[in-house]
Amino acid sequence: MKVSAGTLMSGLRWAVKTGRWQPSREEWLLAARCVQQEEKDRIDKFVFAKDAKYAMAGRLLIRKAVSDHLRIPWNDVQLDRTDKGKPYLTNTVDGKHAQFSFNVSHSGDYAVLAAEQQHAVGVDCMKIDYPNRGDVPEFFRIMRRQFTDHEWSIMKTPDSEWEQLKRFYRHWCLKESYVKALGVGIGFELQRIDFHLNSHEVVEGAVAQDTQVYIDGTHQQHWLFQESLLDDTHCAAVAIQGLTQPVSDPPTFQVLQFSDLTASFQPLLPEDVSYWESFRNKKEKPQLSKR
Repeated sequence: MKVSAGTLMSGLRWAVKTGRWQPSREEWLLAARCVQQEEKDRIDKFVFAKDAKYAMAGRLLIRKAVSDHLRIPWNDVQLDRTDKGKPYLTNTVDGKHAQFSFNVSHSGDYAVLAAEQQHAVGVDCMKIDYPNRGDVPEFFRIMRRQFTDHEWSIMKTPDSEWEQLKRFYRHWCLKESYVKALGVGIGFELQRIDFHLNSHEVVEGAVAQDTQVYIDGTHQQHWLFQESLLDDTHCAAVAIQGLTQPVSDPPTFQVLQFSDLTASFQPLLPEDVSYWESFRNKKEKPQLSKR
């Protein structure tokens, strides 16, 4: 089906605090009616409620972005996944909107979406936290092969382990956002990617746009990275292919409520009471073993 697209703002950034979302029976059953059957079935297969909420929020974010900004009725939005698992729109849209790109990520308390009108985009967010065992040097040893010598030198410059972890997760977000924009999945060797930070700190409420990326030692000029903090323990990075210069007034992440996600919905599916029973019987998250 071919549809006419409305005016799309460039640089859409949305976030949902899934960590604090404790959906009521009515909310979860409504959410289940707002997604395609295959999406609903996939979400139900998650063992833990936390992962199901991440997945549901991600799908609702995508459908809202497509419906609101491409003017496609909610119940006409058709999504599929590439063989690498990246969601994409199967509807045909007119002209300049044909390159509409979106991506989602989740970690900690947040699920996030980034969308661009004419450029491939990837997004990643991470919760900044100590590793499960609390041993930062051992954690870094395990992750050694994922980063270049240059990146490790930057990450280990601060004296405090907490500041080192902040730089570690910042680099991780950058790498993941780049790979996700490419749509190549986990097969890309991360040590080929070498990020050079010009802003050593990302300030909450601001967007850093001066990070550069090198692949196999060659500077990739046609990439822009926008880095921000969702709060003091969550960082995010957006990779945009095809931009060579920072943009004026870069977008920041807007936090949406569940009611915002479903404000323009049109039901795709009938109500399924058993879907709530399946969800309410899930544990919130796995219990970490202690030594």
